[in-house]
Amino acid sequence: MKKLNVTIQLEMSVPDDWELAQTSEGTPVVKLPNGQFMDVAIEPLFATDPEETWSSTEDEDVLNDILDMVDSEAVAYAFVSE
Repeated sequence: MKKLNVTIQLEMSVPDDWELAQTSEGTPVVKLPNGQFMDVAIEPLFATDPEETWSSTEDEDVLNDILDMVDSEAVAYAFVSE
């Protein structure tokens, strides 16, 4: 079995009232003004508490709004030897 590293770099234009926060494990997340938190590591995930369960959205409008904020995206794939 080999390891694959995937590096995703997004540049986004977001509202001024979005903030950065961290979970108790030090994972960076985005604090939204509506009392939710968002993690965009693989796909936009949302939670009302960053220490609880994260879930995706079924609301296509919310997902499209988030994706419309992406100004640029770069993805790199590399196999890593152990």
